[in-house]
Amino acid sequence: MATNAIDQTRRMLSLVTYLRERPGAHVQDVARAFGITEDELISDLDVLPMCGTSFRGGDLLDIDTDGDRIWWHNPDDVAEPLRLAADEATALLVAARAVATLPGLRESDRQALLRATAKLEAAAGEVGAASSRLSVTFESEGGVFADVDRAISERRRLWLRYYSPARDELTEREVDPIRLFAVGHTYMEAWCRSSEDRRTFRLDRVAEIRLLDEPAAPPELELRDLSEGLVQPSAEDPEVVVEVGPGGRWVAEYYPHDSAHELPDGGLRITLRTPDPASLRRLALRLGGEGRIVSPPELAQSAQRAARAALAAYDGPARGET
Repeated sequence: MATNAIDQTRRMLSLVTYLRERPGAHVQDVARAFGITEDELISDLDVLPMCGTSFRGGDLLDIDTDGDRIWWHNPDDVAEPLRLAADEATALLVAARAVATLPGLRESDRQALLRATAKLEAAAGEVGAASSRLSVTFESEGGVFADVDRAISERRRLWLRYYSPARDELTEREVDPIRLFAVGHTYMEAWCRSSEDRRTFRLDRVAEIRLLDEPAAPPELELRDLSEGLVQPSAEDPEVVVEVGPGGRWVAEYYPHDSAHELPDGGLRITLRTPDPASLRRLALRLGGEGRIVSPPELAQSAQRAARAALAAYDGPARGET
């Protein structure tokens, strides 16, 4: 059975505890206990010596094997209470304060993080005080973020020039901002006056922004629950099957999907759902030879026609040259 990185990490964490309690354990017994092959266990053991309690590498796990038995030479050293060096404590405190300012963070989580930061600050002493003079500014907290935040607090309308990846073009629109939130990237949820509907805008795709004098007046809307992610396909949405080559495996990382099965050539057969299957035509064109839409048939045929039209557009000027 194929094992992903998360499964391997969980297994290796359990392996550390297991080996600590069984010095000189036999490779065969450990592999049987974890339900893996001896080769897989040896592969894990090759990684463990690169792990430890410090990024400096001075407290790494001293674990080795002669192929028959496994020996851990410094379990007591690693088991000592973790002590942060000055630069480690500073980095942790600065990062914690920065995360606490992120939009979209639940207030309960923010307060819990601030309480933990205060405790760490007190334990760090002078180092904690020094870290308070440092700060991190996220890219989303630049001009666009500041303007959106101001528009929300002052209840003002915004004018945007926004890049739409679905149409591969810049569009101009006026919006009434509703809220800022973060799910991987930072987004603004707003009522779009052009489409007369709720829309979500990724801040790093805003090419230009301007506060308007008109007051924002979005309709009363129930805020969406984003705990399961920004894109939440419905079970009633049409099903689309896409096959991608090795160079198109990134599709499974960027598109929520129901399943992704390995193909003999190293690619994937991906099944996903979308309320607008036609929007995947652009994905098919972007993939080129690294992917194709398998079903539904009408969408596959539409993508093929779009590809032929694109090729014809490229060939046309060349044929007219003299």
